[in-house]
Amino acid sequence: MIINCHSYYSLRYGTLSLQECIDFAEQNGHSVIGITEINATTTLHDFLRVTQKKTNLTPIWGVDFRNGATCLYVVYTNCFAGVEEISNFLSTHLHEKKQFPEQAPVFQNCWVVYPFKQIKLKKFSLRSHEFIGVQAEDLPIFERSPWNNERKKAIAWQTCTFRNQRHMNMHQLLRCIEQNCLLTKLKPEDQGSSSDIFVSAEEFYSRFLNAPDLLDQLQIFIQHTRWTEFHSLSQPKNLEVYTSSEAEDALLLRQLALEGIEYRYGNSSTIQEMVLPRLEKELAIIEEKKFLSYFLINWDITQYARNKGYYYVGRGSGANSLVAFLLRITDVDPIELDLYFERFINLYRQNPPDFDIDFSWTDREDITQYIFHRFPHVALLGAYNTFQYKAIVRELGKVFGLPKDEIDFLCDGKFNPNNLDKNQLHVLKYASLLQDFPNSLAIHSAGILIANEPIHRTGATFLPPKGFPTVQFDMVVAEDIGLHKFDILSQRGLAKIKEATELVLQHHNIALDLHQIREFKNDPNIKALLTSAQAIGCFYVESPAMRMLMTKLQVDTYLGLVAASSVIRPGVSSSGMMKEYILRHRNPEMRKNAHPQLLEIMPETYGVMVYQEDVIKVAHHFGGLSLAEADVLRRGMSGKFRGREEFEHAKNAFFQNAIQKGNAIEDVQEIWRQIESFAGYAFAKGHSASYAVESFQSLYLKAYYPLEYMTATVNHFGGFYDTEIYLLEAKRHGAAIEPPCIFQSQVHSILIEKTILLGFSLIKGLESNTIQKIIAFNEIDACKSVSHFMHETGISVEQITLLIRCGCFRKLEKSKKQLLWEAHFHGNKKKSQPTPSLFLPEEKKLNLPVLEDNWIEDAYDQMELFEFPLINPFDLIDHFPVVPVSQTLQNLVGKSVHVLGYLINTKRTKTQTGELMLFGTFFDCHWHFFDTVHFPNTLSHAQFRGRGVYKIEGVVSEEFGAFTIEAKSTEKIPYKKDPRYAERK
Repeated sequence: MIINCHSYYSLRYGTLSLQECIDFAEQNGHSVIGITEINATTTLHDFLRVTQKKTNLTPIWGVDFRNGATCLYVVYTNCFAGVEEISNFLSTHLHEKKQFPEQAPVFQNCWVVYPFKQIKLKKFSLRSHEFIGVQAEDLPIFERSPWNNERKKAIAWQTCTFRNQRHMNMHQLLRCIEQNCLLTKLKPEDQGSSSDIFVSAEEFYSRFLNAPDLLDQLQIFIQHTRWTEFHSLSQPKNLEVYTSSEAEDALLLRQLALEGIEYRYGNSSTIQEMVLPRLEKELAIIEEKKFLSYFLINWDITQYARNKGYYYVGRGSGANSLVAFLLRITDVDPIELDLYFERFINLYRQNPPDFDIDFSWTDREDITQYIFHRFPHVALLGAYNTFQYKAIVRELGKVFGLPKDEIDFLCDGKFNPNNLDKNQLHVLKYASLLQDFPNSLAIHSAGILIANEPIHRTGATFLPPKGFPTVQFDMVVAEDIGLHKFDILSQRGLAKIKEATELVLQHHNIALDLHQIREFKNDPNIKALLTSAQAIGCFYVESPAMRMLMTKLQVDTYLGLVAASSVIRPGVSSSGMMKEYILRHRNPEMRKNAHPQLLEIMPETYGVMVYQEDVIKVAHHFGGLSLAEADVLRRGMSGKFRGREEFEHAKNAFFQNAIQKGNAIEDVQEIWRQIESFAGYAFAKGHSASYAVESFQSLYLKAYYPLEYMTATVNHFGGFYDTEIYLLEAKRHGAAIEPPCIFQSQVHSILIEKTILLGFSLIKGLESNTIQKIIAFNEIDACKSVSHFMHETGISVEQITLLIRCGCFRKLEKSKKQLLWEAHFHGNKKKSQPTPSLFLPEEKKLNLPVLEDNWIEDAYDQMELFEFPLINPFDLIDHFPVVPVSQTLQNLVGKSVHVLGYLINTKRTKTQTGELMLFGTFFDCHWHFFDTVHFPNTLSHAQFRGRGVYKIEGVVSEEFGAFTIEAKSTEKIPYKKDPRYAERK
C-alpha cells in the first residue's frame, strides 16, 4: 500500500511516468496505490481512467502541498466535491504566488496527512480529519516524541519518488535544473530523501513489523479515501443549456437556422429540395446528441464578433454542418460542396464537432475577455512543454559545469563518443533518459473550456501572464472527461482583410461584405489570379509550393482550390498520392489505375484519399468498420489517441474485415499505409473549404483593390514572405513606395492615392517612445527645422540620426549630410526631455561646404534600416544585361539558360535517400516569379548568401505545366560599392 507516489508530472521532481507508477504497484504486490503530485492535480483523470478498469488495484488520490521541496501535508479526497475543495485552495495560492500555510485549512470532503518529519516540532492539534504519516526510519524518533500520545492518528507511510540509484540521479539533476545550480551546489533541503523510493508490498510490510497498528490504521484510512466516483468521469461537462432549458435551446437554434436561410440562399430553388431536409436531419441529431448549447455558444461568440466588426473564419469539422453555415459560424456551404454529413456528426460520435474560429490577432484578446465575462465557469486549456533533446543537453551541460563551447559541441551531435570525457558522457546519458519528460505547464494554443459547473471540480488552475485561469491538464484529458474545448485562434491574415476593407471604405466609399463569397466564386478577375498563380499576399495560396501546385492542377475554381488546400498537406504528399492525384486530375485515363473500391467510394478525388472524411469512408466501406470505430480512427489520425487500445482495436478490425471481404493482403497493407500517412496532417473537407473562403476573400481584395490590400498586408507583417516582397508586389500594381516622412507618416504605413508611405515601425532601432513623441508633436506643431524638432521633442541625436538617414526630413529640402551636421551641432547625445518654450531658441547658421546625397548611399541606408532598398535592386548591379525571365521559360524547356533573379525564398529538404537538396524562388526584373531546384550533386555550386541578385545557370524543366530551372550553379552578384566606403583612386 503506497499512497504518496509522485510521477514526473510533479515537475522537475518525479522520475516515472504515471503508467510506470501504476505498473510498479501491480507488479510488486500492492493492492493500493495513491498518486499525490506536488502542487498539481494534473494526473487525476488519467489515473482514475486507468485504475477504474483494474479490479486488483484500489486508487487513492490527493495533492502533495509543498513550499519549495518541503512537504507540508498531503490532502486526499474520494469525490469531486473534495477535488473542488483541494483545487480552490491550491489555485488561490498558485494565482497569488504565495506560500502555503504550515497547517492545512479545514476541509469537508478531504483527509490530511502531515509527514512526521515536518510536524515533529510543531505544536498544533490535529483535527478529526487529520493524520500523521510515519515512515519506517521515523519510528524510533516518533515513539519517543509527544506525538506518540496520539498514536491512533498515525499511519504507515512511504513517499515514492524514484525506483533506484539511476532514478535518484535523475531526480537530483531535475532539482538542479529547477534551482538553476551546479550539481555540486544542490542543497539537501532542495531535493528528496534517499529513502523516497518505490518499494514492494513485501518490503513495505516488513518495515512496519514492529508497528502493526500503523498498518491497521492505514487500512482504515484507505477505506475512507478510496475513490468511488468513477461514473462521472466521462459524463459531458460542457455548459448544458444556453438559455434556461434544452427545449428553449432547441427552439432558439431552429429559429436562428431558419432566419439564416434567407441570408445564405435568398430565393434559391435548392431550399425546399435540399436545404430544409438536411436542416431537419441535422437539428434532430444535434438535439439527440445534446449538442444544442455547443452550437449556440459558438453562435453567441461569432455574433459578438460581427457586432464589433471583427472578421473571423469558422473551420474544423463543424464546417461540414448546414446549421453552422446558417448561423454564420462558418462560411462554408455543405450542400454546394456535398460535405460528408457523418464526418460532421453521427449518432455514434460522443464529442461535438470541432469549431476552430480564427480571429484577427488584434481582436482575439477581446473575444477571450468576452467569453470569460459572458459565461460563468470558464478556463483556458492547459498544455505541457517537454524536454526536447537539445534543450535538455543544454540544461544538463550547465548542471555539470560544462563551458558553452562544449555544450554547443554536444548539441550539434558531430562527435565521436569515444573522444568524450566522463562529464560529457553523463550529459548525453541522462539527456536520453530525461528527453520528453514534462518540463513546464503552458497554455494550449487555442482551447477554452466552458463548463456546466465550477472548473475546479475538474482540478486546479494556474494563472499564466495572460491573466486567464488555466487548467492543469491537456486537450486529451479534457475530451476524456467530457469537456470539449472551444478553439479561439488568431492569425494576421484576418487583420489585413479587416484593414483592407477599412481602406476601401475610406478611399472608395464602398462597404464590402466579404462573407457573401458566393459572389466571388465565378469572378473572372479572381480566376485570372488563380490560373496565373499571382496570389502573393493571399491567405494560404501564396507560398511557392502552393503556387506550383495550383499551376499543376490548373486551379481556376473554388472547388479546385478546396482540393488543392488538402492535397498539399503532408499526409497526401508523404504517401506519394499527391503526384498520383495530379496525374489522375490531368489525365482521365490514369484514373483507371485506382483501386475499384476506392474509386467507387471517392469518385470526386479519383480514388485518392485527400480529405479526413475520405479516410472515414474508406475505413467504413472498405475496412468494414462501424461509424463508431471509424470515428476512433479519425481521432487517432490526429495523433491524440495513437497507441491507445481503442485505436489498436480499430486498426486490427480494419485488416481483419478488409481481408475477409476478399481483398489481397498487399492491397490492404498499401491502403493502411496511406491512412497512416494522414496522422497529424489530415484536413476535413469543410476545413479546407474554410481556408478557401479566406483565400477567396483575400483574392477578391487583391484583384480589385491591390494597393489597399498590399498596404494592409505590410502593416500586419504579411504572411509567407518578408515585407519587402509585398512592397515589390505593390510596385508591380502601380504603387510608389516612399520612406517615412516626419510630417505625414504614422506608426504603420499609409496609402495616399497611389503612394505607400512607410510607417515609422519599419525603421530598425527606432524606439517606440520616439515614435510616440513624433506623432504627438505632429498633432500640435509642424517641423520647421531639425533643431526645432529636437528642441520640442527631446529626441536623442542617435534616434534623430536614424530618421535623417531614412529620409524622414526630406521635405526640409536639405541634403541628409547637412541635416546630420545640424543634428549633431544642436543635439544632446544623451536622451533628454522636451523643453517647450514660448519662443524658439535662435538657430545658429552653419557655413557648410556643398554636401550632396547619392542614390547609392540612400539605398545602403535603406538596406541597413529597413533591411531592403526602396529602389529596384537590379539597378544596384553592374555589367550584367537584365532581361525578364519567367515569361520565356516555357519556350526554353530542355535548354540551358543563364538568368538573373532576385532571391525571395529558399527551402531546404531531403531526398528519399536522405541527401540535402534545395528549392529557390526568385523575382525577375519585372517582378515575376520563377523557381529553381538544386539537386544534391549541385548544392556545392549554389552560393546562397542572403537576399540579393543571383546569376543562375541551369536547364529549364517542365512538370504538369510548371516550369523550373534545374540549377547547375548559383552565384551572388555584388552590388555597386557604397561610395562612402569605397576606396578613392
